[in-house]
Amino acid sequence: MESLSTLSKEEKVSFLVEQRAKKRKKKISSGYFFIAPWYIAYLVFAVVPIGMSIYMSFMDWPVIGEPTFVGLDNFKNIFRDPKFIESLWVTARFAIVSIPLGMVASFTVALIMSSKTRGLNVYRTIYYLPAVVSGVAIGIVWRWILDPRNGLLNNFLRTFGIVGPGWLTDPNWVLPSYMLIGLWGAGAGMLTYLVALNEVPNDLHEAASLQGAKFFRRLFHITVPYIRPILYYNLIMGIIGAFKQFNIAYIVGGAGHQGRFILLYIYETAFGNFRMGYASAMSWVFLVIVLLVTMFVFRFTDFWKYSQSNEEE
Repeated sequence: MESLSTLSKEEKVSFLVEQRAKKRKKKISSGYFFIAPWYIAYLVFAVVPIGMSIYMSFMDWPVIGEPTFVGLDNFKNIFRDPKFIESLWVTARFAIVSIPLGMVASFTVALIMSSKTRGLNVYRTIYYLPAVVSGVAIGIVWRWILDPRNGLLNNFLRTFGIVGPGWLTDPNWVLPSYMLIGLWGAGAGMLTYLVALNEVPNDLHEAASLQGAKFFRRLFHITVPYIRPILYYNLIMGIIGAFKQFNIAYIVGGAGHQGRFILLYIYETAFGNFRMGYASAMSWVFLVIVLLVTMFVFRFTDFWKYSQSNEEE
């Protein structure tokens, strides 16, 4: 190879650029090697199942037997299926009540946890622990707590002479029971609110206090407008979480169709009735419904942005 000293300035620049490109290419190749396991897992456990689900949605696909192509029949039958409509309505009712309830609970806990109290780190850990416990374990515990005969809650009510309802057997109490269980995980949203509350400037609260503003006035005119983006984030996550509820209904078990979420119905159709094609079609219709709801919420993004005008409202 020619010595660099014998090359012209342009040739030296070209040579150095070429050498750097080779080194960069070598580093990139090594990087792909190390992340290859993740790509393979994503391909096997995500991309392939999604593709199979699309393919199966156009088929009559029994677990035992020969699958046959039915075109759009599965999608047409969905909107004639009263169980699908009913399960969707159960899920929607759960979402309408549990999302604001969970947001208020998480925000309230975060307000308490942001105060200067002794042992605050211990309390924060206690409130957050349910968010990291297995959903199966939570379901088993709550099934015992809400048992109509020997459950912890009804036994507690009996000490005051109150006959507790059939939390999981009475159709009128199934959804309220699920919402009560949902509040158990309010500690997960508490963390994002805690971070947001710590970002609110203290001088704003001090200035408002000097002008005679009480706690709730400062809360609704300073704190809430300032953390609107976090409220918006938790709203979106709450919508997604509420629509994909499954563990509660599957493990705890409710009173028939009154406690059947849409995902549980899809699961029962696929693995109980062995109608894989129809269940795949329902999954894609449900995905479109969730996307439409989320897009509708996105239309109000400007409302949730923090601005000086929001603070002065």
